[in-house]
Amino acid sequence: MGETILQMQGIQKYFSGVHALKGVDFELKAGEVHALMGENGAGKSTLIKVLCGIHKRDGGSVTLFGKDVNFHNIAESQAAGISVIHQELNMMNHLTVAQNMFVGREPRKGIIIDDGRMIREAQALFDKIGVKIDPTIKLGELTVGKQQMVEIAKAVSRDCKLLVLDEPTAALTQPEVEELFKIMRDLQAKGIGMIYISHRMDEINRISDRVTVMRDGEYVGTVNTAEVTKDDIVKMMVGRVIMSDQKEASTVPADAPVVLEVKNLNAGKMVKNVSFQLHKGEILGFAGLMGAGRTEVARALYGADPRQTGEIYLNGKRVNIKTPEQAVKNGICYLSEDRKRYGLMLDKSVADNSAIASLDDFITFGLINDREITRVSAEANAKLRTKTPSMEQLLKNLSGGNQQKVIIARWLMKNCDIFIFDEPTRGIDVGAKSEIYVLMEELVKQGKSIIMISSELPEVLRMSDRVLVMCEGRKTGELDIAEATQENIMQLATMREEN
Repeated sequence: MGETILQMQGIQKYFSGVHALKGVDFELKAGEVHALMGENGAGKSTLIKVLCGIHKRDGGSVTLFGKDVNFHNIAESQAAGISVIHQELNMMNHLTVAQNMFVGREPRKGIIIDDGRMIREAQALFDKIGVKIDPTIKLGELTVGKQQMVEIAKAVSRDCKLLVLDEPTAALTQPEVEELFKIMRDLQAKGIGMIYISHRMDEINRISDRVTVMRDGEYVGTVNTAEVTKDDIVKMMVGRVIMSDQKEASTVPADAPVVLEVKNLNAGKMVKNVSFQLHKGEILGFAGLMGAGRTEVARALYGADPRQTGEIYLNGKRVNIKTPEQAVKNGICYLSEDRKRYGLMLDKSVADNSAIASLDDFITFGLINDREITRVSAEANAKLRTKTPSMEQLLKNLSGGNQQKVIIARWLMKNCDIFIFDEPTRGIDVGAKSEIYVLMEELVKQGKSIIMISSELPEVLRMSDRVLVMCEGRKTGELDIAEATQENIMQLATMREEN
């Protein structure tokens, strides 16, 4: 690590009376990967937005490359050498890779855009960071991982000296993670300092030099990664010890009735003759690599996508679910992996988002009982420890983890019998994960049943009573949790169909 390039001291920020940042300190050195960690709502994103000029700070100082700075917008911070790669990429899929990289600053021949030069410069940037991407193809044809590489190349093209990566691996496959880490190490060698925001502890140990932890808008401390354990960092983040051991045996009684049975389900190209059963009080984990077809099974079952063939039975009775509305009426709810696209109304209140699925329950003689909606929403969100000033707070002002909790509160209010949780803890810190795990365990104790789709094998092993494994649209095996290991799950997850 080189000299200090960023010094943030005593940063204060208020939002409508809420003290979001309470005197936070942060330091970054040249060529350093400095992890910024904390529970959802700890203030990490707010601190980065203050740094980049999205939010005006209410106190404290920021020194960048030895100069006091106070950016008023993103353009000013980018001009000073700061680039941010957000968890949810803000790019244009209909344009080419090169066009996305140089949008707003295209090379020109007079008044005409010089496409040839733009493509050559994009290719040179890819060569510089060591990735193979065709700059002439549409961005939408790339995987999320490759799109992030485009964002990094775009940052390098701006002569970036400080790079912020916000949950960069949330939607990446393991090979894409390895490719990202290789690029990051190359950038380190060039002296670029990086702020790395992630909830994945194993990644923090591999890629970071130091870790700064925030909690409830306050600075907790900074430690050298090599000198602390995972448990040390978790305790700093949540103020308590989090247990995450594998479940040793199923908690489902041997005579538990079958509440859901799916026979020979086929839907599109990604669901091929899938059959399974779900018992009362059971957590059935769905494991597999990205693209295995797990989400497609859930969406077909829920009526969000059409199914070609297959039978669905609820408590022994055959049902024909064609729409999500029909699924909900049959007691099935679905928590989508893409909460921003399918789950949230960002410009509506916490109460509105919580009550939307059960709105009919709050209507009397054609009138909506807003007071009752607020009361019941507050009860449901209190169970999840959702951090919000009030039920009237707009959802867009909550952190990603707290937005996830609001969606779960929605289905708690609906009182469904079968919950489908698709990547329920994606982008959520270890403290919030623990709370969601406890909630899921409470649900099954009440006789509810859960299908949990997760790409994190420790999570599958921690929560499941049984594990169903998929590969390329097919079910390749089922394992009782007592016999499940990461190794035998991965064997089934890579069991491709023989031609």
